[in-house]
Amino acid sequence: MPETLHPKTAYLLVMLGIFALPWLVWRLARTEDIAPLVVVQIVAGILLGPGIAGALFPALHAQLFQPAVVANLNGLAWWAVIIFLWLAGIELDLKLAWAGRRETAITAGFALATPLLVGAVAAWGLLQWMPGLLGPKASELQFIAALGMGAAVTALPILMLLMEKLGILRTPLGQRVLRYSSLDDIAIWVVLALILVDTDRLLHQVLFLAGFGLLAPLVRRGLRGVGELDRWALGLMWLLACALASDAAGLHFMVGAFLAGVIIDRQWFVEERFDLVRNTVLVFMMPVFFLSTGLRTEWDVGGAAVLVAAAVMLAASVFGKRLGVVIAGRLLGWKPGEAYVIGWLLQTKALIEIIFATILLDKGVISADAFTALLLMAVASTMLTIPMLRRRLGRGGVPEALRQGG
Repeated sequence: MPETLHPKTAYLLVMLGIFALPWLVWRLARTEDIAPLVVVQIVAGILLGPGIAGALFPALHAQLFQPAVVANLNGLAWWAVIIFLWLAGIELDLKLAWAGRRETAITAGFALATPLLVGAVAAWGLLQWMPGLLGPKASELQFIAALGMGAAVTALPILMLLMEKLGILRTPLGQRVLRYSSLDDIAIWVVLALILVDTDRLLHQVLFLAGFGLLAPLVRRGLRGVGELDRWALGLMWLLACALASDAAGLHFMVGAFLAGVIIDRQWFVEERFDLVRNTVLVFMMPVFFLSTGLRTEWDVGGAAVLVAAAVMLAASVFGKRLGVVIAGRLLGWKPGEAYVIGWLLQTKALIEIIFATILLDKGVISADAFTALLLMAVASTMLTIPMLRRRLGRGGVPEALRQGG
């Protein structure tokens, strides 16, 4: 290898690694029963970051991840996650979340509030032991609320992938779980917006939300009245306008991207084309975001301490989520085994947790060490889902009696 790699050569080598290494591991190690390809890509991003690959091979890491290369990767990663969140917002079916309101509200409420409270207690304890986890621009209350919500997050896109693999996505049980997750998704973004409230820019943030509320009905009417191809083009313009406005208001461009999608109905697009766009973003673009995320992982307070923080948050997340679902199941009179299955399905985090943590890091609510701990927690939480379900249910999957539960 030459003494100094040309930035273009380094960029292409990094891109080759991004797409080749996770795919080879996924295929050769047959990780699908533990981690789908997207989870392997997230793990690869962490391994290629400065905390691991950079520490083991500092010279090579510096050669490959030159400032120009990292800048190009970040630009592509930003675009990828903006589109992904827009699509996730479109995928969020508010009518579905409203269906079965009592059951959905009780289940989603306990599935969110219980892990949030348990996670907040865990965050307070970690902060007493590792004050370096606190971000430079956050109060202790903001930090505790942020990590508490991190313990409560459910990743709707990954949840859909796992339920499809288990063969329950289109069943009554699968649709119920989607309702719970959708309502929690809405709550998570509301809480995130509250965490990010900046008293110095509060007026700007209020004006953004007011402007969004005024424009949303007009945009919906306009998009409904045009053809599908024009809808894609105009939808992207609306996406970029919302991302730019929310970032200028002091929230985060990802908040605006998600809101831009929420007001658009999934039914306005041909299902096959929408699925193709979503899968294209996941396959061709999101791996770059995973790597750029991995490049931000750090271990300044010591690798063991970060691992302990991740383990504490994982325990809080699993215990809190399962406890909340069990309480909901008893109040609603669920069948035996339903709370176990639903509790573990709602434990999937991965993509949304990483996006959530990235926003918190960008806004200075958490430190790079806390960011690393949340990433590790998200990966471990997601990878536990299928093994823990199969541990109880066996290879036969979810019994028919539970699939049809309503």
